[in-house]
Amino acid sequence: MIPSLPRPRWLRIAPWLYAAAFFAFLFLPLAVVAVFAFNDANYPAPPWRGFTLDWFIGRGTRTGVFGDAALLRSLWTSTLVAGWVTLLSVAVGTVNAFLIERTQFAGKSALSLLMLAPLVIPGVILGISILAFASRIAQFADDAFGWELDMLRPGLPLVVLGQFSYIVAIATLTISARLKRFDLTLEEAAHNLGASRAAVLWTITLPYLKPALIGAAVISFLMSFENFNTTLMLVGADAPLTVLMYGRMREGASPVLNAVSLFLMLASALLAVLLMRRDRQAAQ
Repeated sequence: MIPSLPRPRWLRIAPWLYAAAFFAFLFLPLAVVAVFAFNDANYPAPPWRGFTLDWFIGRGTRTGVFGDAALLRSLWTSTLVAGWVTLLSVAVGTVNAFLIERTQFAGKSALSLLMLAPLVIPGVILGISILAFASRIAQFADDAFGWELDMLRPGLPLVVLGQFSYIVAIATLTISARLKRFDLTLEEAAHNLGASRAAVLWTITLPYLKPALIGAAVISFLMSFENFNTTLMLVGADAPLTVLMYGRMREGASPVLNAVSLFLMLASALLAVLLMRRDRQAAQ
């Protein structure tokens, strides 16, 4: 429809109604979780029983977020796993990006498609496959050589490996998209002026890739932190936050889960604001 032509009233209102319904669908559940983190009741749902901070600081028989040792330990476990996954994904993703964008070899297209395969595999299937493969290797090493490869048993090392197997593909795509737009004449000019390959990489190429590296790191960290399907298949005794919350939801939901969810929402929003401010300052 031509925008300049007159439209009936319902057609002018329809986009606004659609946008309102869409954002309500996205944010209304989050708002309910945030509000009922302060509800003075032993269940995380309506009706409203009054305002309280018990689910944050604790009181009497109620254990708040800051007094829940198991919850805080799982939060640290998720942060530790996400940190390692981020480090590995950005490092290997950078190497993959240079391999894809800067080199020519037989089978390059097939290799590029193969790198994306973990993205289309369901997380549960990916976790089960990694667990079965790693367990067989560990069992073979134990039977043949007497080696105890604990890192291939269910536990945090295997969780890091499982999450890394598909998050690295996202990091590779993010960095490759930035590297593809790089002007190679800048590197050639630096080489002509006598700069070494390492100096060119450190002073020209990597600064250009810095926004993509930061973006890939943030995406990798958040995807690792919130991952559940793959993590559930590979976790050992030390449960990350998502697995712990799932277990507690099965036992009986508590407003403490609302409280920790509110903290995670605020942390994600703060991270997004900081990145937006940084991009705005870089653009200026």
